[in-house]
Amino acid sequence: MENLQPRPVWAHFAALCAIPRPSGREAAVRDHLLAWARANAIAARVDAAGNLILSKPASPGGADLPGVILQGHLDMVCQANAGTGHDFEHDPIRPVLRDGWLVAEATTLGADNGIGVALALAALTEPGLVHPALEVLLTVDEEDGMHGAHGLAPGSLAGHYLINLDSEDWGYFYLGCAGGVDIEVEQPVERVPMPADRVVRRITVSGLRGGHSGLDIHLGRGNAIKLLAEAVRELAGQTDLNLIELAGGSARNAIPREAWADVALPAAATAGLAAWAAAKTAEWRTRFAAGDAGVALACSPDGTAATGSLAPAAQARLLDFLADARDGVAAMSADFPGTVAASDNLGVAALTGTAFRATIMARGLADRQTDGLADAIVAQAAGHGLAARKTGAYPGWTPDPASPLLARCRAAYAEHFGAEAGLRVIHAGLECGVLAGSHPGLDMISFGPDIRGAHAPGEAVEVASVARAWSLLKAVLGALAQP
Repeated sequence: MENLQPRPVWAHFAALCAIPRPSGREAAVRDHLLAWARANAIAARVDAAGNLILSKPASPGGADLPGVILQGHLDMVCQANAGTGHDFEHDPIRPVLRDGWLVAEATTLGADNGIGVALALAALTEPGLVHPALEVLLTVDEEDGMHGAHGLAPGSLAGHYLINLDSEDWGYFYLGCAGGVDIEVEQPVERVPMPADRVVRRITVSGLRGGHSGLDIHLGRGNAIKLLAEAVRELAGQTDLNLIELAGGSARNAIPREAWADVALPAAATAGLAAWAAAKTAEWRTRFAAGDAGVALACSPDGTAATGSLAPAAQARLLDFLADARDGVAAMSADFPGTVAASDNLGVAALTGTAFRATIMARGLADRQTDGLADAIVAQAAGHGLAARKTGAYPGWTPDPASPLLARCRAAYAEHFGAEAGLRVIHAGLECGVLAGSHPGLDMISFGPDIRGAHAPGEAVEVASVARAWSLLKAVLGALAQP
């Protein structure tokens, strides 16, 4: 990144890549930024929730103008391909430059939202930049429930305008977003001794692309957990099968890419497993030819040794629930053509010991849609004899097409780039809805560069669009510095 422009933005992003920052463990990156702020005489404080708030007075003559808040989040989604050995608690992100894009090949990159953070930080020290009073709000734990934004105390911010820098499509201003809620399924399960004539095999689903559970949910990609349940249930219908353990997915807001189950079978039934797995792989590759043609099913003797498996009734309920669970697009928007209005994602599932747990994330542009979808999922789980509850709800951000900030931003974009910016709402969770609750009256907008594959290995950001986003941010701040 040393030769990329604009240099101040990429220097900050390089520092973020060097410091591990999973959700809930942002202390190291926050300490780095506190030291940077002190070195640059920038006022900084950490609130009770762990959010970092930086501030800088207005340029001369701008003290009476409405202040501007630049907002992003410090944490990143941590996803790596199996076998990479990457430790997100200790290892830096190692991106490469390819065809004008900065890419993390085997892990997530953290451009979501590291690039937005870098843009905001660069604005605080840009020589000659004319601006109103600036505050930079960098929240924690955004990707795991927006706990930092929820914990921001009313009155923590003085600004009137808020520019969220957590969008991922250049050339658009976002003026609304989906809300979300998690559905936690947790159920004790009964185990019984296995017959002595069984052999253990591991069934693995791999090769899927995954992706952001909101932005990519409409692309028709496979969900590894659901495909695993489909395959194991099918195999159980063909032979006497005992389910021992299973696991899939690692984040509620990422489409699961990999999943596995350990099963016990009669020794005679193992002879046809390879052919069955090959046929199932071919079937799936036809089904997902447009979006996930690399999907694969494999069987191997790598399963754990075990003396017990699920009781038959518990096994049937669990496999039926996972195979039948709602997942994907639930409704499209009537107001914003081509935009998903409601969806859900079976993001994590695990059967270990005597407990089964799963997390499903529901999203909706209207809070009533989100809640209704979540209620339907809870009812579906109950229909399979599983206990489920809603948790971690956060509100959506209602669009305001008459926003004065939107008008100023659109004018700055047109003047600077000679074209009109598009308008969108996003089927993902931005923190704007939460911040509107603690700071009513904020006038908000969101924009950012082109980021592809967020929440999945291979995440990439287009270098040229970062430069354009930086130019736009400076132009907007300059426009807001005028009465």
